[in-house]
Amino acid sequence: MKEAVDGEKIVPNTAYIAPGGKQMKVANDIFKNAKIIRITNDPPENGCAPSADYLFRSVAEHFGGNATGVIMTGMGSDGTMGLQQMNKKGAFIIAQDEASSVVYGMAKKPVEMGIVNMVVPLDHMAAQIRRTIPRGLKING
Repeated sequence: MKEAVDGEKIVPNTAYIAPGGKQMKVANDIFKNAKIIRITNDPPENGCAPSADYLFRSVAEHFGGNATGVIMTGMGSDGTMGLQQMNKKGAFIIAQDEASSVVYGMAKKPVEMGIVNMVVPLDHMAAQIRRTIPRGLKING
């Protein structure tokens, strides 16, 4: 896990964290023939920067059905619209369950909308995410 840097190539087995106060999205770098991270100063969405919706929209666009969306504890509904787009592209969506959430807000709306494939407690989240990632998945190019 690491804080994302603008322009860095997305590599397997790495979780990227958006810097506080910034937006993060996935983009194509045609010169590197790779998927990269873009960190922007775009305005907050849903009162959030970083915003899950902002990120999830780009994941839907660039990875389609080869993505896993995860929504966990949090206040509000940021992430719902982006997850809806990911769901329409065939991505697998996992939500944290109410019992293990500190605040059951961000996961609640997607669950109620029926766009979540699996609802799991926090202590099972990592194992379920790993099950959705095919071995040898090529993320660049």
